[in-house]
Amino acid sequence: MTDHDLDVASPRTTPDPARWRVLALLGTAQLMLILDITVVTIALPAIGDDLGLERAALTWVVSAYTLAFGGLMLLGGRLADRFGSRRLVLTGLTVFTLASLVTGLANGPELLLAGRVAQGVGAALLSPAALSAVVTTFDGEERNRALGVWSALSGGGAVLGVLLGGLLTGGPGWPWIFFVNVPLGLVLLAALLRLLPAGPVGSDRRRLDLLGAALVTAATGAVLYALIGAGDRGWSDATTVLWLVAGLVLYLVFALWQRVAAAPLMDLRLLVRRPVRAGTFLILVATALMIAVLFLGSFLLQRVHDLGPITTGLLFLPVAAATMAGSQLAGTLLGRTGARAMTLVAALVVAAGLALPALVDGVAAAVTGMVVGSAGIGALFVVASATALGQVAPHEAGVASGIVSTFHEFGAALGAAVISSVAAAGIAGGTVQGIEAGFGFAAVVAVAAGALALALLPPRRAAAGTGAGTDAGAGQSAPDDLS
Repeated sequence: MTDHDLDVASPRTTPDPARWRVLALLGTAQLMLILDITVVTIALPAIGDDLGLERAALTWVVSAYTLAFGGLMLLGGRLADRFGSRRLVLTGLTVFTLASLVTGLANGPELLLAGRVAQGVGAALLSPAALSAVVTTFDGEERNRALGVWSALSGGGAVLGVLLGGLLTGGPGWPWIFFVNVPLGLVLLAALLRLLPAGPVGSDRRRLDLLGAALVTAATGAVLYALIGAGDRGWSDATTVLWLVAGLVLYLVFALWQRVAAAPLMDLRLLVRRPVRAGTFLILVATALMIAVLFLGSFLLQRVHDLGPITTGLLFLPVAAATMAGSQLAGTLLGRTGARAMTLVAALVVAAGLALPALVDGVAAAVTGMVVGSAGIGALFVVASATALGQVAPHEAGVASGIVSTFHEFGAALGAAVISSVAAAGIAGGTVQGIEAGFGFAAVVAVAAGALALALLPPRRAAAGTGAGTDAGAGQSAPDDLS
């Protein structure tokens, strides 16, 4: 996701005859990156048992990857614009593949977490460059079809991730959730070296905003360290508070730096706009809730109910399918209901679903609650994307998409950190009470976030010339809300 203009790519006089094979290869590479978020959640109990990891270290297995991925993604987009998408795709894929090998070979927390960070760096280089390559390889209606395939990978990755995580962890063992990336990555590298066109190289030679990337990543890392440690130290402990304050100060320094940097990493003026601000908030919350469901559900089913990873993966399939179904239904109805009504309904569905395993014991209640809650989360994803991206100008589409993607990854990191600390007793000791508390907390967050989103979302306005109402941010123009 870059500030490369998605709508004004240079037209091709002759379509690349290998373009659909290129899309299949790039889509598979992107799927690997998505899988590495969800596939790990099923394996966490096994990783903890095998390596003797405490709750905090297990949380970093998720958060370290998403922190590096999100913190460096916009920089990766800038690099793709400057040096060409082909070079960054190949570099990112190489880093990710080697890092996957290192992570699978880990025999302790240091190498495991170092490998996860390196995987995140590779993903941050690969993902925006791959999307840029798709945009410049296709034209017109074919480009829309290609981007539709690209968007569908997120839902497919969730389904495949939970199943693959269970099968690999219960079969050859948890290292294979990382090892499987190695032969696949090598095959993709060989094919992309032969088929991927060079793509345009930018003429902008201004200094890259390395300081901005370091500041936003360090700020988020400080907040994560505070939140993960709060489960052991306490929420009011001086260390927790100091790290939170340090993170907030670093965010402030980042914002100030973006105002004076020659080529800022992020156009913060977009976040001043009400639709973009509301959409990025919703994407952060929806991703955090999704990770909370996977995180809590994995420990509940495996450590409390003594189910194996394969059974757990199979039980998560309807959860992942419900996320996709909720997204599809919301996409169909959003134009009629508007963003505010859809957000309210989705938030209440999430809260109702996640309250069930908080209040009722048993596997059936847990799976049913996660299925219902995930349907609402899927709907929130659609509202978030439509709101944040529905009204940006064509020349801003790339940078706005990059901001949304960054908040998505940070939401995953923050969701794992917070829910891990809230449910610390249940995760560490395998007690149902602690995990029930985590589900209850997530339900409350869904209600509170829904209420706050209603205040942030632009009001419903009549579409010009029709009298039909629509929310600003749901695909209709509402100039009054853009500033």
